[in-house]
Amino acid sequence: MSGHSKWATIKHKKGAQDKARGKLFAKLIRQVEVAAREGGGDVNANATLRTMFAKARESSVPLDTIERAIKRGTGELEGVKYEAVSYEGYAAGGVAIIVECLTDNRNRTGADVRTAFSKNGGSMAEPGAVAWQFERKGVILVPREADEDELMMVAAEAGAEELFDLGDSWQIISPPGLVNEVRDTLEAAKYSVISSELSMVPSTTIELTDESEARKVLKVVDALEELDDVQNVYANFDIPDAILELVEA
Repeated sequence: MSGHSKWATIKHKKGAQDKARGKLFAKLIRQVEVAAREGGGDVNANATLRTMFAKARESSVPLDTIERAIKRGTGELEGVKYEAVSYEGYAAGGVAIIVECLTDNRNRTGADVRTAFSKNGGSMAEPGAVAWQFERKGVILVPREADEDELMMVAAEAGAEELFDLGDSWQIISPPGLVNEVRDTLEAAKYSVISSELSMVPSTTIELTDESEARKVLKVVDALEELDDVQNVYANFDIPDAILELVEA
């Protein structure tokens, strides 16, 4: 689980970079649209849409932009029809990777993902080859200044399973169906919530203690995340702080 904690920290930083490049908005809007198409446009009745709506608002996506995406999803407005598709593969050191995409052309997206793997030292895998190493979970971040024991008590009452210290924030893990309930409970108890989302959490992690190998893994991840159709990239690596500092430098 420590690998997921580190990975969440890296993703949070990369999320800020994506936002600066204007790419995050487009990804979030697609997620909202697909959630509305699959479960309806009522935020209160569609838990997935509610999660995506909150995530978009946290990233400052304008409300009218989100509402238009919901209407495209429900068919009230015309738009491109996206479908969800996932790919699996490996990076250096046997690191397992899951790539979640939303696409209007599976052939194009599959080719792009395969190229990103192969050109950056990774390889595609057959469906199911690595997915068994991950489990869908709710992931909520709360500022570090919150008291650990009190926070865990409140979160646990709402169904949260675990609490991790990420240094500058607390990470709360919950069953996927309870992520909104845990978030609402925390906010009702006057806790600030940095973010809440559904994520793929690895059951075990591979520690990367070699700087060169760590760079190779992150190179594959970066290449995949640069693809327009890619929404999320999950991996089961853990990079020690000392190595991560060298890589980020």
